[in-house]
Amino acid sequence: MAGQVLFISGIDTDVGKTIATGWYAKKLADQGASVITQKMIQTGCEDISEDIIQHRKLQGIDLLPEDKQGLTCPYLFFYPCSPHLAAQLENRKISTALIRQATDELASRYDYVLLEGAGGLCVPYDDQHTTLDYIAQQQYPLILVTSGKLGSINHTLLSLLACKQYHIEVKGLIYNRYPLGDEMINKETAQYLQNYLQKHFPQAEFLSLEKLTSI
Repeated sequence: MAGQVLFISGIDTDVGKTIATGWYAKKLADQGASVITQKMIQTGCEDISEDIIQHRKLQGIDLLPEDKQGLTCPYLFFYPCSPHLAAQLENRKISTALIRQATDELASRYDYVLLEGAGGLCVPYDDQHTTLDYIAQQQYPLILVTSGKLGSINHTLLSLLACKQYHIEVKGLIYNRYPLGDEMINKETAQYLQNYLQKHFPQAEFLSLEKLTSI
């Protein structure tokens, strides 16, 4: 029986979704599940995905055979930009069939595959499609990563509304509390988003990501 694939995205770039992915992977593993993380597309690096390396550090494990085989990151691009542009610069095309094939292979070996996207939900991977299209097409449940920085309420609600429009199941919201910033805003934003989630996405779990000492 294949494992469950959970897609992890953020409300925008640099919201902490890589940290959240590694943290959530360890959380599931501590509960007794076998877990592997995957990066849909990585830009701005070579050889092995930097985000995958960060995941393994947070999980407290070494790189896995699947990492060295390229299964955990089917597409690596050198230039640090949107995947669609990074692919254009290297005269390559991103095949979602190849990504799905790698994910399915991982799901056949593990209880959970945490598939991390690049940037936010509407990041394009070609001229016509975004990450949002891919998640909807594959019917993956989503875990959305947000934070208490100024503007995050707007970005979070827009992301959740997009999920509703695309009929994407929101499985959880990970609230990244660090860097803390304005403590009053951080605390109030967490409460607001928790209330919003309970009203509009009652099936979704609200998870608080506190400061980590292992990174």
